[in-house]
Amino acid sequence: MTVSRERAHEAWRHAEQLKKLSDRLIGIGPFGIGMDGILAWIPGVNLIYGVLAGLFMMGHGFRAQASLATLSRMGLYIVLDNLPDTIPIPGISLIGSAIDMLFPGHLMAAKALQKDIEAKHGLPPEVAEKRERKRWGKRKRGGAIIEGTVLR
Repeated sequence: MTVSRERAHEAWRHAEQLKKLSDRLIGIGPFGIGMDGILAWIPGVNLIYGVLAGLFMMGHGFRAQASLATLSRMGLYIVLDNLPDTIPIPGISLIGSAIDMLFPGHLMAAKALQKDIEAKHGLPPEVAEKRERKRWGKRKRGGAIIEGTVLR
């Protein structure tokens, strides 16, 4: 049974939403903090959130029929993201919370799923169109960037 392109693109969109929610609510350059980082400081709550978000993402991976290699990589990222939350030692749990806040496991798992979907089904139409506009909206001419104009 093959998955439809629409269903795969739906999984791609859900992965995009989850990676922003979990790891990029607030972006500062290449770094970001999301619900996973905010909840990292509340013992138990972050583990519940991390596991449920990971299961949600894995479910979309299964529905999109991602490859076994992709699903394995996603699972590894999610386990590594949640592993520090399982250490109940008081001094160590603070270090675990800091590690969890800085490690973007859900983002990495989402990107792995999205790459798998893109390889099999391409980008969702609205994302492809947005990237194409962005690509053609800026052209380099003689060292200057001209936005929104294509010179011929």
